[in-house]
Amino acid sequence: MARKAAVAGSFYPSSASDLKAFIKDAISNAAIENDKISKATSFVAPHAGYIYSGHVAAYTYKALSVAAKSMHFDSFVVIGPNHTGYGTPISVSAEDWQTPLGTIENDIELSMKIASNSFIKIDESAHRYEHSVEVQLPFLQYVVEKPKAVFICMGDQSIDAANILSGAIISASESLKRNVAVIASSDFNHYESAEVAKRKDIPAIGALEKLDYDGFNDLLRKADDTACGYGPITVAAMVAKKRGAKKGYLLKYANSGDYTGDYSSVVAYASIAFAP
Repeated sequence: MARKAAVAGSFYPSSASDLKAFIKDAISNAAIENDKISKATSFVAPHAGYIYSGHVAAYTYKALSVAAKSMHFDSFVVIGPNHTGYGTPISVSAEDWQTPLGTIENDIELSMKIASNSFIKIDESAHRYEHSVEVQLPFLQYVVEKPKAVFICMGDQSIDAANILSGAIISASESLKRNVAVIASSDFNHYESAEVAKRKDIPAIGALEKLDYDGFNDLLRKADDTACGYGPITVAAMVAKKRGAKKGYLLKYANSGDYTGDYSSVVAYASIAFAP
């Protein structure tokens, strides 16, 4: 069984040639400092429609392509929030995933090992219509040749759930001797002015730059920041810190107004890499 693309043609082009052209252009325009992120192991990328957030996601995947050359990742653990409400609190897919660029093979051994925790389940229903993981995959396919991946949807984004999932990822990857990269899928503040979004987001991102994931969660809550994938981001930061990361690097921060021209109500996006 393979999970078919659910949002091709809406969130991103359904034509392989158009999709490649968009990603190529976006990545070519993304400027990063290679020396800072060459050993990064965890990343954050947005998951809105590509016309709105693809230019920000490109920074993440340009950084990942640099890190992959030195880190030689075996698998990519892609974690997104659950927008649909379907499925279990933490849902791992056991299927391969299709995009217009082809099929991404599920690292099924790693997926099953992660899901051996009693709180984490193999469950396809959470993924069936969810876009947060899917929109990451064409970028991943573009920068990494024939990647293997684990696909995870977080309905429960609490600190406790993040601790469980990050521990399961570390334990499973060490047990199977997998060198994994974690990709957290999240947008940041939603549907307020660009000024308000930045005022809420930047302090929380500042906590991530210090790998202070508790502070990140506290600041989001206190500011009523509506970053939708705070759980996946927390997991990415936890795994990175356990693997020796010392800093988070904000590669790009922008919002939907940069495309629409309307800054009165935006969705904000950030590209982040966690590295030693």
